[in-house]
Amino acid sequence: MAETHPQDPQQGASRADASDDVRGPYGEGGYNAGIAVFSYIIGGILVWSLIGWGLDNLLGTQWIVLVGGLLGAVGGFYLSHMHNLTRATPADPGSTPRDSGGKAGENPK
Repeated sequence: MAETHPQDPQQGASRADASDDVRGPYGEGGYNAGIAVFSYIIGGILVWSLIGWGLDNLLGTQWIVLVGGLLGAVGGFYLSHMHNLTRATPADPGSTPRDSGGKAGENPK
């Protein structure tokens, strides 16, 4: 049977803080974040264009490949935005725009 030890409170806090990290899986940005955004968008365009090309061949049309490419580009940008890779400066992980009960963007004092 596994022996359990009480957790260090600071160690538990660091794990909770890490799950709320808004920087994304690629760090604070820079080159790695740019490569990730590029790969999401190009990958989305390629995958959805191939799906559109397949549907065009099945249905005898010629326009679904273009819709697939556009959908892939939008989906890639959406994924990179949801992973916080498109943010110019990293936000403070402990705050939200409405933390103080005021309107978004206000700085009450």
